Amino acid sequence: MQWTLVVPVKPLARAKSRLSDTAHDGVRPGLALAFAQDTVAAALACPVVADVAVVTDDARAARELAALGAGVVPDEPGGGLNAALAHGAAVVRAARPGIPVAALNADLPALRPVELTRVLTAATQFPRAFLPDAAGTGTTLLAAAPGRELSPAFGADSRARHRASGAVELRLGAVDSVRQDVDTGGDLRTALALGVGPRTAAVAARLLIAGQ
Repeated sequence: MQWTLVVPVKPLARAKSRLSDTAHDGVRPGLALAFAQDTVAAALACPVVADVAVVTDDARAARELAALGAGVVPDEPGGGLNAALAHGAAVVRAARPGIPVAALNADLPALRPVELTRVLTAATQFPRAFLPDAAGTGTTLLAAAPGRELSPAFGADSRARHRASGAVELRLGAVDSVRQDVDTGGDLRTALALGVGPRTAAVAARLLIAGQ
């Protein structure tokens, strides 16, 4: 089964505010973009992923992610994360009605294609399924089988909200790279220990040099 992934990217100038203790205002947009680039590149390298649709209104993010091979869907609703994801899923399914769709966070810089393959393969067993984040309260991936609405409920306590919505929680080991999103400096250090993609590594190296 070949999946289409919907990846939301908020305007870079407003992204990753919780990393302010690690990266200043001038660096955070580039760091957020690097996260998204490494996430999208790894997703496109996954053998069970047919394509990636990035939902964004940020011109720089759209340009750079399209250069990697992602499609870009303008965030027409402008109503926040869940509205953007629902819109992106509707757009890709209008073109290909029979596809399975999964929402994937854009801040998974350590993402490994082999681990994403394991998660998506497990998700094929259920009408809707999700993977909790490393912190245990959020969600990094929400999947919907062909003909099923994505019905995203990301945000605070999304693990509980997705479970309450009827989505099956995927309980998998050895998929740390798919669970490790980055919101804080501690998250970034954990991702770096897992091994991040080249763009995140380059920006992080500049941060470490500046902090010496």
